[in-house]
Amino acid sequence: MVRRLELRQLRIEATHTEVEATYAIVKDGDGTPYLQIDTYGSEERKLQGKQSQSIRLAPEAIAQLRVIFDRHFGERAT
Repeated sequence: MVRRLELRQLRIEATHTEVEATYAIVKDGDGTPYLQIDTYGSEERKLQGKQSQSIRLAPEAIAQLRVIFDRHFGERAT
């Protein structure tokens, strides 16, 4: 469960291979929604179609992502 994101500068910006991804909205016992993103292995992976990573974002992390998207990817970003 990710509740907070921190900016980290990478020393090396390596390229990544493309993979398939899905998302789901998952609710806990009190109805709070969470965004879950699952990724699946690349075409070179031995077990293709097997889930690789699962990231579940709490509402506070989603709010941070909105700010990050607006700041770095919005129309105002240069």
